Amino acid sequence: MSSGEGDEQARITADAVARRSYGKLVAFLAARTRDVASAEDALSEAFASALADWPVNGCPSNPEGWLLTVARRKMIDFVRRRRSGEMASGQLQLLAEGLEDAAADAARDVQIPDYRLALMFACAHPAMEAGIRAPLILQVLLGLDAAMIASAFLISPATMGQRLVRAKDKIRQAGVPFRIPETEELPGRLGAVLDAIYAAFSEGWADSGGTDVARRDLAEEALFLGQLVAELLPEEPEALGLLALMLHAEARRPARRNAHGEYVPLAEQDPSLWTSAMIDAAEALLLRASAISSIGRYQLEGALQSAHVHRRLTGKANWAAIVQLYDALLALSGSPVVAINRALAIAEVHGAAAALEAMQELAGDTRLTQYQPYWAARAELLAKTDARDEARHAYEIAIGLERDPAVRRFLQQRQSALAP
Repeated sequence: MSSGEGDEQARITADAVARRSYGKLVAFLAARTRDVASAEDALSEAFASALADWPVNGCPSNPEGWLLTVARRKMIDFVRRRRSGEMASGQLQLLAEGLEDAAADAARDVQIPDYRLALMFACAHPAMEAGIRAPLILQVLLGLDAAMIASAFLISPATMGQRLVRAKDKIRQAGVPFRIPETEELPGRLGAVLDAIYAAFSEGWADSGGTDVARRDLAEEALFLGQLVAELLPEEPEALGLLALMLHAEARRPARRNAHGEYVPLAEQDPSLWTSAMIDAAEALLLRASAISSIGRYQLEGALQSAHVHRRLTGKANWAAIVQLYDALLALSGSPVVAINRALAIAEVHGAAAALEAMQELAGDTRLTQYQPYWAARAELLAKTDARDEARHAYEIAIGLERDPAVRRFLQQRQSALAP
C-alpha cells in the first residue's frame, strides 16, 4: 500500500470510529475521573496519534481499543503535568486501574463497557445550570461543536462555548457521579436527556442527503440513544413519545429525495415510500404512552407526526387535527419553532393571510434572524398572498442560511417561480 493509500485508509477508519464510538469512548474515559474536558482532550490527541501511526503500522483490528489505550495514557500525562503530591497520586491510581486490561483489549475484540446513559444523566445533574444540560450532552456524547449546538438552541456560539466550558468544570469540581439515577431523581433530569436526543436527531434529520459530514449519522445515533432511554424507562410516556416521534420522522426519509437527489417537501412526498415497519412501531409506542395518562411535549410531537400518516391511509392530510395539536404544543412549550410550524398548518386550513397574522408575534424575536426555517416559512406564505417582493427577500435570506445544497436548490426554484 502506498503512503497516500495508507493515509486515506487511516483517515477513513478514524472517521468511522469517531462517528460510531466517540460518545462511548468519552463516557468510558470520564467515568472514573469525572473530568469530561480531559477525556475529550485525551481522545482528540489519541485520534491525532492514530493518524500518524496507522498509515505507517496499519489500522488495528480493534481501533476503539487502540484509541482507548492511547487516550488513557494521555490522561495520565495530563494529571502528571497539572497536579502533584497526594492529589496526583490518587488520580493517577484511578487512571492506571484497568490500563493493562485496556491494552489487552486492543489486541482482542473485547467489548468496551458503554457508559453513555450514565454520562447523559451526569450532564443532566441538578448541579448543572438547567439551560446547559442538553447542550452539554450533545457536545460530550456526540462531539458537536459549540456553533452547531448554538444553532440548535438559538444561542450565540460564543455564549454557548463559555457555558459548556463552565459546565465541564463544574462536573469535575463537584464530583458529579456517573450513574443512572434512582427513580426519585429521574424527573429532574429526564427532560434534558430527551431534549438533547431530540436536538441531535433534528440536526441529523435536517441533512437527509448526508451531505454534511459533521451531521452524518446523527439521526441514527439519536434513535439508538432514544431506544436506550425507552428501554430503561418503559413506563415513562415522554421517553416513548420521543422515540415514536423520531421513528415517524425517520420512516419518511426514503421519500425526502426524488430519483435525482432533489429535496421533496412533506406535502409533496409519496406516502407509499414511507417505511411501514417504523410507522407501526411508532404507533405502538404512542398507544402505550397514551395509556399512562400523562401528556407531554414529545407525546404531542409524536402525535403530530402520526397525524401525517392519515394522508397515507386516505390520500388527504388531516390539517384541522394537526392545527389542534400545534395549539396544544404551543401552549405547553411556547417554542418559536412550534409557532412557525403551527402557522404553516394554519395556512392549510385558513389560508396564508391568517398564517402570516399568526406569525406576526415572532417578527421581533431576534433568535430567529439566523434561523432558516423561519425565513423559508415566511417566504412561502408571502408568495401565497402575492407579496412577491417581500417573498423574494425572505427566500434570499433562507437560501443564504441553508447548508443542504438540495434544499438550497429547492428554495431557489421557489424563488425563481415568483412572477415578476
